Amino acid sequence: MVKQISIFLENKCGRLVDVTRTLGRYNINIRALTIADTSDFGILRLIVDQPDKAVEVLKSEGFMASETEVIAIEVPDQPGGLARVLEYLEEAGINIEYLYSFVEKPEEDALILMRVENIARAVEVFRVNNVKVLEGERLYLL
Repeated sequence: MVKQISIFLENKCGRLVDVTRTLGRYNINIRALTIADTSDFGILRLIVDQPDKAVEVLKSEGFMASETEVIAIEVPDQPGGLARVLEYLEEAGINIEYLYSFVEKPEEDALILMRVENIARAVEVFRVNNVKVLEGERLYLL
């Protein structure tokens, strides 16, 4: 599993830079991020190289931060690559709550981070179907 940090932020100028500045000051490196917002607040989701330290630091600096487990998988970086692996979850009846991705290097597979309703079952489905599931330590060191 991968530890993801979720931070609730007011949707106003400067809040995102406050988070990133704080992490930088404590030498915590961001590996991936996504933000979902409404008119009043946003949820910033981060993968960082030191997740436990990040939660501790962010809370001590007054941010509403929590840790969530997500799955990281490698997907062929080609048309239809994501669809093929998501079909395994569909066939198993596993709902995806959200996902985001990044490409480490263009010549390699894309990395997909996802939150699903049943993590243990999804990991098993992926492994049975030879989809590479990454451990957090691998992702944190990218």
